[in-house]
Amino acid sequence: MNNLIHNFLSSRVLSRFSIFVIDILMVLFSCLAIYMVRYGFAGLTPEVRADAITLGLILVFISAVTFILFRTFSGILRFSSFTDLIRITYALVPAYGITYIVITMLKWHRPFFHLDNITFISIFFLNIFLMIFSRILTKEIYEFITGRNVKPVNVFIYGTKEAGISIAKALKGNSEFNYRVAGFISDESHMVGKELMGVTIHANNETLFRTLESKDVQTVIISPLQMEEIKNSDLLNNFVDHNISLLTTVPLNEWNGMLMSKNELKDVQIEDLLPRDPIHVNMLKIASNIEGKRVMVTGAAGSIGSEIVRQVANFNPYSIILIDQAETPLHDMRLELKDKWREMRAEVIVADVSNASRMERVFSHTRPQYIFHAAAYKHVPMMEDNVSESVQTNILGTKIMADLAVKYNADKFVMVSTDKAVNPSNVMGCSKRICEIYVQSLAKYVSKNHKKTTQFITTRFGNVLGSNGSVIPLFREQIKHGGPVTVTHPEIIRYFMTIPEACQLVLEAGAMGRGGEIYIFDMGRPVKILDLARRMIRLSGSKNIKIEFTGLRHGEKLYEELLNKAEHTKPTYHEKIMIADVREYEYEEVSWKVDTLIHISYEYDDMRTVKKMKEIVPEFRSINSPFEVVDRLLERLSVEDTLTPEERL
Repeated sequence: MNNLIHNFLSSRVLSRFSIFVIDILMVLFSCLAIYMVRYGFAGLTPEVRADAITLGLILVFISAVTFILFRTFSGILRFSSFTDLIRITYALVPAYGITYIVITMLKWHRPFFHLDNITFISIFFLNIFLMIFSRILTKEIYEFITGRNVKPVNVFIYGTKEAGISIAKALKGNSEFNYRVAGFISDESHMVGKELMGVTIHANNETLFRTLESKDVQTVIISPLQMEEIKNSDLLNNFVDHNISLLTTVPLNEWNGMLMSKNELKDVQIEDLLPRDPIHVNMLKIASNIEGKRVMVTGAAGSIGSEIVRQVANFNPYSIILIDQAETPLHDMRLELKDKWREMRAEVIVADVSNASRMERVFSHTRPQYIFHAAAYKHVPMMEDNVSESVQTNILGTKIMADLAVKYNADKFVMVSTDKAVNPSNVMGCSKRICEIYVQSLAKYVSKNHKKTTQFITTRFGNVLGSNGSVIPLFREQIKHGGPVTVTHPEIIRYFMTIPEACQLVLEAGAMGRGGEIYIFDMGRPVKILDLARRMIRLSGSKNIKIEFTGLRHGEKLYEELLNKAEHTKPTYHEKIMIADVREYEYEEVSWKVDTLIHISYEYDDMRTVKKMKEIVPEFRSINSPFEVVDRLLERLSVEDTLTPEERL
């Protein structure tokens, strides 16, 4: 029976018109009821009744207008919030104010109009009481009948300024949230110990976690303003380490009509817990390089490429040329550009950068001045199994793009590389190192042989948070399905950077580059992947998710390096960007070796292809890979080359 009532009430909602009519009837009832009390049955003469009806009709008309203006009927009665009640007050005050002015003017013509100030004020208070009480009563009856079986979750709110107070009001006045505000947390000493909205404000000190435990609080909601202040401190980590779930909201100005809904309340992301200092870039310098230019972005549908497109679009380029072979995400990027940058000239081209004739036609048509080359295969285990594709897309694609940049007199060519290119242990990393070598040798060659040269810049950085196929989205999906969370090795560590941060530094390096540099980014402190997994599990609020170790994948290192041991760095004006002082190569030799490698790749003999890659990049040593046999072969050949004929016998 209880379920039937619950289902009936859940599926039945009064229409807005019905609520509007009920509110109007309350206005009329308030007027007539107070007149009845004021004059009694005996005193309700025809003149008094006529005046009461006149006042009621005036009130009904003016109140109807203010109800429509303030939309007092827009909510669902059983879910009325504090804001809904305030809206009623906002509507009735001007309605009664205007009515009072109208009645005052009417009294000039009819001095004996039966209405005194006490009667009018009594009508107002009865009216506001009925409208507010009806909503509260409806809400309480609904909650009583449906029987709230779920115990409210006790929460603390971090922040005692406008944002924190607004969150508390939204939680208290809306049954959509099953939260009970049990206290506030403040960093301001003069606020500690005082009460706010009926609960105590607590200090952020060593006793806080004992307080949270005593009040059975396992969730803290952090106001967006406070979130910005503490996200780079250790405080968020302390909450997670004490198994406290963290929530925050979007900024107040993004709330739907200044009302907080479940969509505005969100989990604190693992990205906010990683040890990273904020990155600042020289926007004016970047803008001066890009504004009014024809900008081409390859890999424009990927994680890095798409973010480069978004950031470039903000610098008012003449046009953007988007190139990718992934049709669906490229189409999504096209729709995003049309939605956010409607006036932007954008050419969206489905093409493979390793298709020389296709790219020649694209360059001859678009004549790009600024090129961001982000197109590449990047997944290490996949490229260990698809060596020729790695060579043909990463190396051949880069060679075609770089050669065309010179042919069509592009101003700058910025290539996105990876920390896996340093002392590569896998095919993907080696392919990117060969790209670096080719681009740098070409930059040196054209600067010697051309009056007007294309400036070639390479950027090298580590893992990007949230990029396609990265570990964080994988962990989120595994946690969502109840685990287990798979980590390759308990000691594996990685550097991390957010997608916007990485792309900002790519733009900054592109602006400062003069040609031939390999820029490396300060990635901050490395993160242990096991710790990352544990914190993500704690953040999710789950307690029974297991972590499984699956073993290092083919070509995977325990740690990545940003510099070769023989390399050194030179500083730039940006503290997060350094120039790698790397070995230089002669273009003619590099070009011949790269062409040979590409030719071999079309034979689809993986061992032979990898052998050639190792000859070009001698520091390439395979780890946990079938290509370790090639290393042993090359070592044996190297030893034999040092032997005399007699020793060989």
